[in-house]
Amino acid sequence: MKYSRELTNGFLIFIGIGLYFILLELLGLSSVFWLRIFNAFIVMFGVNRTISANVKDGLRGYNKNFLSGLITSLIGAALSIGGLLIYVEAMGGINYLRKLPDSFIFGGGKLSIYMYCIGLAFEAVAASLAVCFCLMQYWKDKVEQINRVN
Repeated sequence: MKYSRELTNGFLIFIGIGLYFILLELLGLSSVFWLRIFNAFIVMFGVNRTISANVKDGLRGYNKNFLSGLITSLIGAALSIGGLLIYVEAMGGINYLRKLPDSFIFGGGKLSIYMYCIGLAFEAVAASLAVCFCLMQYWKDKVEQINRVN
């Protein structure tokens, strides 16, 4: 595994998600929940890029490629959560945060920015696993020959 590949594609995921959510904010669509689901496609792009490059370089094995994709996705998620933390603080901190929870699944109550980020971290891990499992269904015959008669 080339960890520079995971870092590069994780950073691309971070940039893509950041630009996407800034665009939603500028267009006034940040409160539309179903538009937030499309960030999964950005994550899929980055993970698929990693796995595709691994296959091109001859890195075989389901588990190796799954782990490589998961690392890519989690790097993107960690950078995105860190970016959100900085963005919320720059936009007014807790006052800005008070208007966001109504549109999130885990929102409600009196959340601090750190509780909010922890909730996003759990959501990101679950989404990362789901994206990697889905993409590996596509790549599994290309990365490992299973159930094939010699």
